Amino acid sequence: MGIGISLHTGATPIGDTLRVILGRAHEAADAGVDTIWFSQGLDIDAITVSALVGREVPGIGIGTAAVPMYPRHPVVTAAQARTAQIAIDGRFHLGIGLGTQAAVEDAFGVPFERPIRHLRDYLRILRSVFETGAADVQGPTVTARLPTTSPTGPRTGITPAIPLLVAAMGPQALRAAGELADGTLPYLAGPRTLAESIVPTIVEAARAAGRPDPTIAVGVPAAVTADIAETRAHAERALAPYGNVPSYRAVLDREGAVHPADVALIGDEDTIAAGIQQYLDAGATDVRISPAAFRTDEDRLRTWRLVGELARTARAAVRL
Repeated sequence: MGIGISLHTGATPIGDTLRVILGRAHEAADAGVDTIWFSQGLDIDAITVSALVGREVPGIGIGTAAVPMYPRHPVVTAAQARTAQIAIDGRFHLGIGLGTQAAVEDAFGVPFERPIRHLRDYLRILRSVFETGAADVQGPTVTARLPTTSPTGPRTGITPAIPLLVAAMGPQALRAAGELADGTLPYLAGPRTLAESIVPTIVEAARAAGRPDPTIAVGVPAAVTADIAETRAHAERALAPYGNVPSYRAVLDREGAVHPADVALIGDEDTIAAGIQQYLDAGATDVRISPAAFRTDEDRLRTWRLVGELARTARAAVRL
């Protein structure tokens, strides 16, 4: 079990962004968090950032949550992931996702066709490249033909293995992730949705495929704060766009949440700790605290200190 934090990339000039990200990564590591996860925007590359941060901040897990599959070819994604894994001595986790039809087609002009089949073929290629260095998959939306040998010799897999996670919440995507990946990265999916839908679907798929029980690293907006009303209002503004995205709307409706901010954890340390425990009790193996609810740096650091305390307690319990 890991308890970590998410950092967003982008929103400021590139140099400032990297300085801010590195500074905050050091702050999170100093607080004792287990993992740092990076989202993917259109201006800063999350896998590259993962390698840079992992080099600067040793001893902490680093991952992406999540890199959109479109328009990257899986062989390119695998090469980037291999580079990050080498750079940070085996601490990298690759999280990928389909994204949304509107974002893919508007931003890239790429048809969003047969997404679940695309996901399955994409995962098959990644797994094959990760495990053997080669791939032979010809699907309707993506093809990869990497022979077992190259001009420089036999191809080899990636060591240590890179955990492969999918931002999956719908039943078809969850089944693909259970069969072909190492877990899922739900976001805005509350404890009831986890327990009743996400966890049983992906666990059943993994077991049927003879794979280990999957990682379920759930993203949760949370803020330890003394000003609950203002922080709630800030979270409502920050999270409002998710309410109109079909995949998020589906899990919010299942949870009985009217607004995405309804699943945010906002309050004192005891409130947030109890909320995180609800996710773990519902079957989450890992928790990623999203920054969407942070209104001030004081609240952010206070939240990270709590996350670090919970992470240290969990690590101590494992050692017993």
